[in-house]
Amino acid sequence: MYTQLEQRGMARPPVNVSTLRDMKAERTPIACLTAYDASFAALVDAAGVDLVLVGDSLGMVVQGHDTTVPVTVSDIVYHTRAVARGLRRAFLVADMPFMSYSNPDQALESAVRLMQEGGAMMIKLEGGEGQIGIVEHLARHDIPVCAHLGLKPQSVHKIGGFKVQGRDTEQAKSMLDAAKRLQDAGSDIVLLECVPNEVGQAITAALDVPVIGIGAGPDVDGQILVLYDILDITQGRTPRFVRNFMTGHDTPQAALESYVGAVRDRSYPAPEHCFS
Repeated sequence: MYTQLEQRGMARPPVNVSTLRDMKAERTPIACLTAYDASFAALVDAAGVDLVLVGDSLGMVVQGHDTTVPVTVSDIVYHTRAVARGLRRAFLVADMPFMSYSNPDQALESAVRLMQEGGAMMIKLEGGEGQIGIVEHLARHDIPVCAHLGLKPQSVHKIGGFKVQGRDTEQAKSMLDAAKRLQDAGSDIVLLECVPNEVGQAITAALDVPVIGIGAGPDVDGQILVLYDILDITQGRTPRFVRNFMTGHDTPQAALESYVGAVRDRSYPAPEHCFS
């Protein structure tokens, strides 16, 4: 009945929202990865990853689509439930797929499914100013939220491809303002994707909540990458911010531990993984 109390006695207690805030305050880099099944989830957890995201990236790396758009809530529920079975310590976040949060009531329904059926501890949604009301609605129902700014893969058709965001001064300012408003609305984490180093640094300094980056430079509070990318499983061209951690390692476990170590000592991301 009191599983959470029992787990506090573990050598490495489960990560929660307070843990992540403490890591930001202590300037301890937060190591995050995606995962999509129980077997890889167990490896990722054993490697010491703090946060696991069941990303809608599964649409490309698992289902073989060109974008994340075809992924459904049921897809994310299925994979989140599988990943949850492989985790003991890491904090589990699930993506809200394309058009699953177009209004507050739909967003709440989708989030409830991801948490009740999938076992997610937090949901992630893409968007800026347009999602303020949705974040507020979810926060009022005590649903932890990760907001996603910068490059938003669900909007790839609208923005014309996978492009770095925030290079324009006005766009960078708008992104910073949106991050502050999303935090004030109740976001517990902000994820930044494909932005210049200085944008990642500015937003991290301005927020009290943790900022997790994927191609957002070295000065954010934590890093996240797609599991298949760092294990050199992904076919074709990989993004600039990706590092192949299988290089020099014989097993996926060793590669995952190397990734966590590189995030912790800030050797990843290196300059060649960043945008200016």
